[in-house]
Amino acid sequence: MSILVRTLSERVFEIVRDRIITGVLPQNAPIRQDALAAELGISKIPLREALGRLEQEGLLVSQANRGYSVHPMSLGQVEEIFALRMTIEPAAAVRASLYADDAERDEALAAFHSLDEAARSNLGEVAVRNRNFHVALVRPGGGALTTQLVERLAFLAERYVVKHLEPAGREDRAHLEHRLLIDAWLQRDEAELHRLLHRHIESTLIDLRMQLGSANDR
Repeated sequence: MSILVRTLSERVFEIVRDRIITGVLPQNAPIRQDALAAELGISKIPLREALGRLEQEGLLVSQANRGYSVHPMSLGQVEEIFALRMTIEPAAAVRASLYADDAERDEALAAFHSLDEAARSNLGEVAVRNRNFHVALVRPGGGALTTQLVERLAFLAERYVVKHLEPAGREDRAHLEHRLLIDAWLQRDEAELHRLLHRHIESTLIDLRMQLGSANDR
């Protein structure tokens, strides 16, 4: 496959991903490939490439003779994602804070400021920058597999991050929690960082249980 097609496929991946996590493409609704390709002004080759990758990432499902549809959000999935995050992220962030050099500390702080700026833009961008921030907290220290796991879980959590931010006031709370996290990380305060990050993930999960449980009741 040519570099041009790969680049186009990457852009289509980002566009469709953004529509999924912000709810523009509804859950369980079929992806109409002809209409989407026409709307984007592309051929089906880069579109199929992007859709296949989105299926691998867990955002789409495919069925024979029915094509792709958006994978539904579920309380079961959010429980699994956030339980894994609480197990992996706090300890990984503590380790990374101790190993981070000056450049990596600057990168983590820049990721925080980038996330803070995105709070005033679209929620799709907020989700991406939230992922970048959390990954920046665990990347230093050479734990490549740990970083990949955290990034994978953060990617799967993006739709739930957007859902969590829907109620008024949640953005302000998230900003404060992230501010405390980056401060503890930069200060290499091991106990406080572990406590804050575990509580941050756990409180989000508790809120999502209420939101998704209420949605399932309707």
